[in-house]
Parts: sequence; structure tokens; C-alpha cells
Amino acid sequence: MRIVHTIADLRQALRAAEHPSFVPTMGNLHAGHLALLAQAKPLGDASVASIFVNRLQFLPHEDFDSYPRTFEADCARLRDAGCDVLFAPREADLYPEPQHFKVVPDPQLADLLEGEFRPGFFTGVATVVMKLFMAVFAGKVQGTAVFGKKDYQQLMVIRGLVRQFALPIDIAAGETQRAEDGLALSSRNRYLSEAERAEALQLPLALRTLARDALAAAHALPDRLPALEAAARQALAARGWQPDYLTLRRRTDLLPPQSGDGAGALVVLGAARLGGTRLIDNLEV
Repeated sequence: MRIVHTIADLRQALRAAEHPSFVPTMGNLHAGHLALLAQAKPLGDASVASIFVNRLQFLPHEDFDSYPRTFEADCARLRDAGCDVLFAPREADLYPEPQHFKVVPDPQLADLLEGEFRPGFFTGVATVVMKLFMAVFAGKVQGTAVFGKKDYQQLMVIRGLVRQFALPIDIAAGETQRAEDGLALSSRNRYLSEAERAEALQLPLALRTLARDALAAAHALPDRLPALEAAARQALAARGWQPDYLTLRRRTDLLPPQSGDGAGALVVLGAARLGGTRLIDNLEV
């Protein structure tokens, strides 16, 4: 595996590649990231991963400084997984001057859910992804990037970015990887205490319960849904969680379902804080 830190060196490393496949990460890698790389490898003629903790997508009170950085272990995992090129830019490599030009996603998508509770988050995500895409795919006829479904709204934002800028990049979705007990794998799971780790299973359980109850009320779903969502939030809050949202939405646009929307077209999404750790999850319905 070749490790490069500058855009110029990355482009040199990919000079012979016609169709790279790319998995962007913030490091602290786990089996979910490696599953995305395994999915990406046969989709291109050179597999690329990046590790960059992107300051632009963190709010002032969030965990940018404390976000787990495990570079040596990450390199070993990627090397063992057969990654061809690791792009690990320093902040000055990716942002050599203040980033005044930014990519602002459609607020009808980006200001919902995560965007409501983390204002500016998706502008930070879209901006760094655009820079990474330009670093990896500039001069290529076609490329593929793989993003996980765990960050469901982010995946939709990136697909919109690629579509609206007519980028020659296919976006592939990787299924959410879970621990044996069903908890979605996340770098932030490391923040959980032993007791919190056991309690964290209540989030996917709450989403499954909401999905079940919503489908049972499908005949009157638009009217019944607000009460069902409120009950799901209250059930988590009663256990000591601080829920931001637990909601059922359409997969196409993340708007509330209408009459006639049913199984196969919906997704339940949740975000809630357990102690000092904010967890997100979703389940397609």
C-alpha cells in the first residue's frame, strides 16, 4: 500500500489508473469501513482510501479535538485489506488557505434531521467530499466512490452533489455493518462505557418498534405518525437518552410519508445522545 499526503503525490500514484474506486473516511477504522473497501476494490482498477478528520463538519462544541485518531492501526488494517493507495492529507494539504468557497447542499434535504441539529454539517461534508473527489478523480474518465448507508442522509447529499455537478463518479451504497448484537458499528462507539454499550441497543430496538407500529397503522399513517414518533422519543428519554429525532421518512427525499407510501419506500432514522455520545442509526422499511 502506498501512503501519500499531498494531492500532487496522490495524482502521481494514480497516474496509471483509469477508474479508481474510493472510500473516504475520518480514520479510527472498524469492520464497517473495511466492508466498504472490500465492496470498492472490484469496482475500480486502483482502490483508494482517505483518512482526514474534517474540521469543517464539526460544530464548535463537538468532538473535533478528541475524535479518535489511530493512524498506525488504520494503516495496518487497510494494508491487510488490500488497499492500494492511502491518501492521508494534513490539514494544510487539503486547506492550504481558508476555505471561503464552499459547497452548499439543497436546504430542502440538508436542513432536515441531521442538518436541523447540526447546522452547517452538510456544507462541511459536501465541501470536503468535493475536494477529495477532485483530488482522486481529476482527469479520470470514470470513478466509483462507496459510502455507507449508516449515514443515510449524507449518502443522499453526496448523490445529489454528484448528480447536480455532473461528476463522472458512480456512488455505491454499502450496507450498515452491525455487531453481533445488532448495534451499528461506529467510530464513536469507543466513547461508550460498558453499561452504555449495553444500553445502546435500545436505539435500533426503538427504530424497529417505530417501523412496526407505523406499518400497522399504514391505513392512517400521515395522521398517526406524529404520535408514534413522539412515543418512540419518549420511550428512549425515559431510559435516560436525549433523543434528537426518531422518525419515519420516504427514502426518496426524507420527507414524511403520505397516503399510499408503504413498505419498500420508507426508512426509519434516529439520532440520540447517550451520556456524552451521540449515536445515529437507520433501518430501511
